[in-house]
Amino acid sequence: MNRTKSPINKALGIKAYDAAEYLTSEKRITEYLKAAAEDPNPKVFLLALSNVARARGMGKIAKSSGLGRESLYKALSAGAQPRFTTVSAIMQALGVKFSVAPASR
Repeated sequence: MNRTKSPINKALGIKAYDAAEYLTSEKRITEYLKAAAEDPNPKVFLLALSNVARARGMGKIAKSSGLGRESLYKALSAGAQPRFTTVSAIMQALGVKFSVAPASR
């Protein structure tokens, strides 16, 4: 059962948390993506990238990245393993870039 749609949650007015609703500024988006990129699990970064794309508008990001809307959704869906070129195109469309720094020890 989906917990966010349970009768109890509905009765209490509880809705599912959606990170995209809080990604309202460049600073928040940048910090969010930085934190996700530091996680050793690459799925965390892809989920964050998906949330940012939804916050900005999937149609707009699809067009800017040169991907079809369905291709964008597929690339950012759970379990997807998009190519680096796809991730790079999405990041460019979002107006963000990768940065490399020495690892802290």
